[in-house]
Amino acid sequence: MYLIVYLIRLFFSVYTLLLLIRVISYWFPRFQLSHFVRFVAHYTDPYLNFFRRFIPLIGGVIDLSPLLAFIVLRLLEKFILKILLYATR
Repeated sequence: MYLIVYLIRLFFSVYTLLLLIRVISYWFPRFQLSHFVRFVAHYTDPYLNFFRRFIPLIGGVIDLSPLLAFIVLRLLEKFILKILLYATR
C-alpha cells in the first residue's frame, strides 16, 4: 500500500517539476530549442493546452493557464490519494 502511495506522489512530483521547467522555459526562448525542453514540452503541452482553451492570454502575453494547471494537478493528486486510502480501510 505504501509503495503505491509513494509511486503516485512521485509521479505527481515529477510531473509538477516538468511543468515548472516548461513554464520557466517560456521566459528563455533559447532554451526551447534544446532537446530536453522539447522532451518536457512533448509531455506537458497537451496538459497545458487543455487549460489554455479556457483561459485567454491577459493583455496578449500573460498566460495564467499554468497556474490553473498546477492547482488542478495538486487537487487531482489529493483526490486520488484519498480514494486510495478510503478504499483500503
